[in-house]
Amino acid sequence: MTSAASRFVNVGERTNVTGSAKFRKLITAGDYAAALDVAREQVENGAQILDVNMDEGLLDSEKAMTEFLNLIASEPDIARVPVMIDSSKWSVIEAGLKCVQGKPIVNSISLKEGEESFLHYARKVRAYGAAAVVMAFDETGQADTFTRKTEICARAYKLLTEKVGFPPEDIVFDPNVFAVATGIEEHSNYGVDFIEATKWIRENLPHAHISGGVSNLSFAFRGNEPVRAAMHSVFLYHAIAVGMDMGIVNAGALPVYDDIDPELRELAEDVVLNRRPDATDRLLAAADKFKGGKQEARVVDTRWRDQPVGKRLEHALVHGITEFIEADTEEARAAAERPLHVIEGPLMDGMNVVGDLFGSGKMFLPQVVKSARVMKQAVAYLMPFMEAEKEASGAAQRSSAGKILMATVKGDVHDIGKNIVGVVLQCNNYEVIDLGVMVPVQKIIAAAREHEVDVIGLSGLITPSLDEMVTVASELEREGFDVPLLIGGATTSKIHTAVKIHPAYERGQAVYVLDASRAVGVVSSLLSETQSAPYVADIQADYARLAEQHARSQEEKARAPIAAARANRLQIDVSKVVGAPSFLGTRTIEIPLEELIPYIDWTPFFQTWELKGRYPEILKDEKYGEAARSLFEDATVMLRQMADEKWLQARAVIGFWPAAARGDDIVLFKDENRAEERAVLHTLRQQMARGKDRPNLALSDFVAPEEAGVPDHVGGFAVTAGIGEEAMSQRFARANDDYGGILAKALADRLAEAGAEWLHEKVRREHWGYAADEKLSNDELIAEGYQGVRPAPGYPAQPDHTEKGVLFDLLDAPNAIGLTLTESYAMWPGSAVSGLYFSHPESRYFGLGKIDRDQVADYAARKGYELAEMERWLSPVLNYDPNRAQKMAAE
Repeated sequence: MTSAASRFVNVGERTNVTGSAKFRKLITAGDYAAALDVAREQVENGAQILDVNMDEGLLDSEKAMTEFLNLIASEPDIARVPVMIDSSKWSVIEAGLKCVQGKPIVNSISLKEGEESFLHYARKVRAYGAAAVVMAFDETGQADTFTRKTEICARAYKLLTEKVGFPPEDIVFDPNVFAVATGIEEHSNYGVDFIEATKWIRENLPHAHISGGVSNLSFAFRGNEPVRAAMHSVFLYHAIAVGMDMGIVNAGALPVYDDIDPELRELAEDVVLNRRPDATDRLLAAADKFKGGKQEARVVDTRWRDQPVGKRLEHALVHGITEFIEADTEEARAAAERPLHVIEGPLMDGMNVVGDLFGSGKMFLPQVVKSARVMKQAVAYLMPFMEAEKEASGAAQRSSAGKILMATVKGDVHDIGKNIVGVVLQCNNYEVIDLGVMVPVQKIIAAAREHEVDVIGLSGLITPSLDEMVTVASELEREGFDVPLLIGGATTSKIHTAVKIHPAYERGQAVYVLDASRAVGVVSSLLSETQSAPYVADIQADYARLAEQHARSQEEKARAPIAAARANRLQIDVSKVVGAPSFLGTRTIEIPLEELIPYIDWTPFFQTWELKGRYPEILKDEKYGEAARSLFEDATVMLRQMADEKWLQARAVIGFWPAAARGDDIVLFKDENRAEERAVLHTLRQQMARGKDRPNLALSDFVAPEEAGVPDHVGGFAVTAGIGEEAMSQRFARANDDYGGILAKALADRLAEAGAEWLHEKVRREHWGYAADEKLSNDELIAEGYQGVRPAPGYPAQPDHTEKGVLFDLLDAPNAIGLTLTESYAMWPGSAVSGLYFSHPESRYFGLGKIDRDQVADYAARKGYELAEMERWLSPVLNYDPNRAQKMAAE
């Protein structure tokens, strides 16, 4: 390092339960003496400030913060350095402020929740005489460019100094250090943006300090410590020179700037300072020889760069290489008569190769989406030239194979599958107008008219979306549309399309699309002048056959009367009811993303990309293995980046209540006196005809009945890994990176499911504690080899989504963790899971199956719903046609 480093204050972060597994284990075990040794070691190794964080879900964070800071105060060799009190909860920060010795630093405050909240906490920090780390984070998200960093810091500085009277020397700005050399183009300038923002803050915001988490910068080279250390040293050399005076970095591992191998130093500076477009590839190629092992530097085959520009573009598209795309596109444009000819010529030629490979099973969805990213970036480069040409001459623009309008229907927030279908269609020269999620029918109709679309595509994941699709079809019919209507999504099916949607849209044709790989074939057949009529005729004949079979099967599927089903209920052994949970009411938990990664079930992740097989066997699959390995590598890199750079936050709320079964309902009480009811959970019972050896189950069977007099309990939870998901998606959209955007959303969904698994394990072992000695592998967890179940409203055992409303009221989920429900009871953010906890050893997962009108009428009365409204919510599981039943009742 240069002599300028003498002005740099190093912050030690090993006394942070979210950043140090060792420290977390010591604190959760109550071994504060050993935890003090960690703090002492930090000071001895040169830390000039100690960052202390106690945000762990199973800790009483306020108590832990108070106890640890009081112990630090009694150790002179540790207490000589200031403390940075680090927490996402103000109550924990304030507990630390009340007992810390000397002048502390609060980490952190920001404009994330608006000016009123920012000023409120800033005044409190000021009242305690503390300094504050101010994150470059506002209402729209983290600052990732020079402009955003400086705008947010300037705004915060003005508010703090003019409205709060905050001493500017007590302001520590953190303009966000993000990872470079990730392979994503928009990340390339992150180092430069931070350094330039630091210089601007130093020049324009007098006396303020600048800090940052330096280790984030080099995440792409994890496992190669010499390269990471060189990048950190280079970054600090330039950042300190322009005013960075504080940061979290392992100072003992930093090489002196002048002592870094000259070749490595130049390569690292090229990356950090974004000095050349191939900087990342050059550092990657050379990285292994600086690692200290015997590996040779990776040799990259660049012979394809010697081919004509058309072949180079084809190679880039097929292999998803963005590195040279702008230069090659410019070369092709310079040689073409018009920029449009580059798209219609070499770019579409390359995409045709991609389409052929995909169609023949030689490429798979992840690779196709990467190809689309290359195509989008090439088209984005050409757009200014095409717009200029259009203004100058009025020349015609690119023609497409057809216009497709796509939307996730009203009330539904899920869009990964829709986005993949859109990318595949775009790869095949279809223009896609994507209206996004939660789109009302009026907006779909207006957009279809405005854009004069050739096809409309509807997507949905939750069961209420099925009825909304019928509504859209009916409105399209009423408005006189006749364009094809594509139906897709996890809960949709060919039989539902044939029986419910197709009859509502007689002018046009509704078509069920199984997955993205079928979309192009379906659309091309529907829009073909020669194939369309026979193709539609075949669909109509198929749907007529399915509808007839469905009607016949409905008549044949006898169901037990609800009274008989209840008589055949499961009668649990009440002597095996487990003890009370460790608390009643609710608690919120912040979950570090890195803790969730080991709990991920990867098999559904690969299914999202239409790679069929179980993990980890799919990585060696003869057909899908190569694509699966590449996708898995990208996913694991992005996961670590998500965790290290805190793209997302995972939050949960859990609760427990005294409970008793009352018929098919579960009554929850306010306290153990069980005198006052808190809420009622309504459940549904299987009605298939069964013998006495196979009970007709309802979730209420898993709770001790009221008349048994045995105290029982029920739990509930909601967990999301989607806080920050929208801003993350927007970053990828701005970069024309469909692949990164879809990958990030798919990982957010997996993290939410992992959060539910992680949380349930904590409940069984600690919060409820009925399986304290449980030690299951992740495979055993996925196979549900544990005692108790966590069924979710809207899923097989209880398909009524409206019960989520009761659960969310019990948990106060919107206020507790920012998780809300749409009008169709979809959770927002979409990467979320919620459900109930049952603990009895006889509890199990089951599917409700079809139910009859006698139970639906009884259920509606118990819930206080009109029968027709209840039938609408339960339509996917009805064993009868409500319209036909209504007519028969009227007769």
